[in-house]
Amino acid sequence: MALQLVQVNFKARDDSALGRFWAEALGWGVSSEGPGVTNAEPVGFVWPDPTAVCIDVVTVPDPETVKYRVHLDLATTSVAHQTELVARLKDLGATPADVGQGDVPWTVLADPEGNVFCVLEPREIYRDTGPIAAVVVDCADPRAMARFWDEALDWTLHEVTDDHAVLRSVKGVGPYLEFRRMPGEQAVSTRVHLDLLPYPGDDQAAAVDRLRAHGATVIEVGQGDVPWRCLADPEGNDFCVLAPR
Repeated sequence: MALQLVQVNFKARDDSALGRFWAEALGWGVSSEGPGVTNAEPVGFVWPDPTAVCIDVVTVPDPETVKYRVHLDLATTSVAHQTELVARLKDLGATPADVGQGDVPWTVLADPEGNVFCVLEPREIYRDTGPIAAVVVDCADPRAMARFWDEALDWTLHEVTDDHAVLRSVKGVGPYLEFRRMPGEQAVSTRVHLDLLPYPGDDQAAAVDRLRAHGATVIEVGQGDVPWRCLADPEGNDFCVLAPR
């Protein structure tokens, strides 16, 4: 009863504007499932499909400013492509960000609402991921995160060390999910989180119970009466289990 990682969810002041930014940044299209929600996904994409982890942007009254645990790493194919992409992203409204990265070959930017992301230098491992190289989660214990998320997802655990853990779809397509150890106090992400989807025919309540048995907790974030369930992993990272489709 493992789940599918289907999208990264951003809370925003303006879902339409932020959704358009990410769609243009990634070369994707936009759609909407209702007022206050904008989806960015590849053109012609039939959801869900492990070839892409989509972006779901939801307007909330006053999204807080915190140091988020979850961010996106974008892939490039050459140094020239990296330079061109950074310039294009700045034209779209991204701004340089300093998170203490120092002198590194990647570029750190913030989207128009302040969400930090990285434009990576070309790396062979990400040559076939699509525009998103990795969904990255800062954590205190990558080994513990690997144990939990390896159970939660239908993905393959490729590598785990004291400093990082790496998972990818069992089909070997799409972006990676990476947990990277960040020393010091960790701020809990409440603005960017992962959305998981049961397979057709699977039971959402049973999936939630299984996750709780592996260390997840049910949380209240003001969601009200909704068809998804809000949980936190063993380090407190929010995520949602959507209703099967």
